[in-house]
Amino acid sequence: MTNKATKSASTSTGKTNVNRRNILRGAGIASAAALVAACDTGTSPKGAPALLGKKRQLKMVTSWPKNFPGMGTGAERLAKRIETLSDNQIKVKVYAAGELVGGLECFDAVSSGKADMYHAAEYYWQGKSSAFNFFAAVPMGMTANEMNAWIRFGGGQALWDELSAKFNIKPFPGGNTGTQMGGWYQKNINSVEDFQGLRIRMPGLGGEVMRRIGATPVTKQGGELFQALSQGNIDATEWIGPWNDLAFGFHTIVKKYYYPGIHEPGTTLSFGTNLDLWQDFSAKERSIFENASMAENEYMYSEFNANNARALDTLVNEHGVELLEFSDEILARLASISAEVVAEAGKADDLSKRIYQSFMEARKGSIRWGAISEQAFMHARSLAEA
Repeated sequence: MTNKATKSASTSTGKTNVNRRNILRGAGIASAAALVAACDTGTSPKGAPALLGKKRQLKMVTSWPKNFPGMGTGAERLAKRIETLSDNQIKVKVYAAGELVGGLECFDAVSSGKADMYHAAEYYWQGKSSAFNFFAAVPMGMTANEMNAWIRFGGGQALWDELSAKFNIKPFPGGNTGTQMGGWYQKNINSVEDFQGLRIRMPGLGGEVMRRIGATPVTKQGGELFQALSQGNIDATEWIGPWNDLAFGFHTIVKKYYYPGIHEPGTTLSFGTNLDLWQDFSAKERSIFENASMAENEYMYSEFNANNARALDTLVNEHGVELLEFSDEILARLASISAEVVAEAGKADDLSKRIYQSFMEARKGSIRWGAISEQAFMHARSLAEA
């Protein structure tokens, strides 16, 4: 080929490349414009999926007092996450306990479609099925990390889905309080006999353990506890841990604060969605809900651990609270009764049996691994701190 021919071919090729780039650039701009239009109108250009199915206005009911630290603020934060991830195409209005329905009526409201979502704790629904307890907390059960492992990688989520679907609900973990305290007591608890006749607020299977050890369990919502304790309607109460207990002011009434809380070793809070609504969601919307709830589950657990440590110092050093530990004799008896109560909760029907078996298998593995990992390390660390 001559130099002239080469130059001509080069010029022609250059023009072709420029034209191709212009065409591709134009096509890209047109596609981007179409996607932006799709976001604005809720439709999608031919061949391209819409980012979200439609704009939605949703209601979230909760079991918590308005703006209550941890759970109440966590529900608000979860709602904001959903709005942000959806670019405000999904708006969520949060209702505190009693604003739209009572704190213990959230489940029925979402099941029937009166509300779209709830933020609560599954043991509140044990009247529907005792198996719901396993997805919140059971006495001598699993810690927050262990619960997450079971739900995500041990088959727990599939079993939870199966149970909740019977009531037209799709569930997710939506927070965790971590290991809770044993509670506030008017008198010293030095032996098993000291529980006899004791009126104590404790929900779920923990309340049944208290009944079998000789106490009288009482079910009350969080907002009722201070008055009940101050008026002597109950002799003891557990709530959550130092952060929330300080906010409720229990230390102004009683000073005896016991640990550990064997009834709730790592309480998973739940984010339940109406199943009909869930099935109407696009894949993008489902991803938003899944990721928002997962983020809040992790965030809240960290928040509780940080604030509980600070609040405990305040209770002990500024308010004269007595930090007391249940004796090994008491803990051994509570463990024995807990095993009976939890086993009975897993006998109601075939699904309950499968949930119980799966939970206990995960717990067994967690105990084996935990003994040589975190438990062993914490023992080693305590020696260094001594």
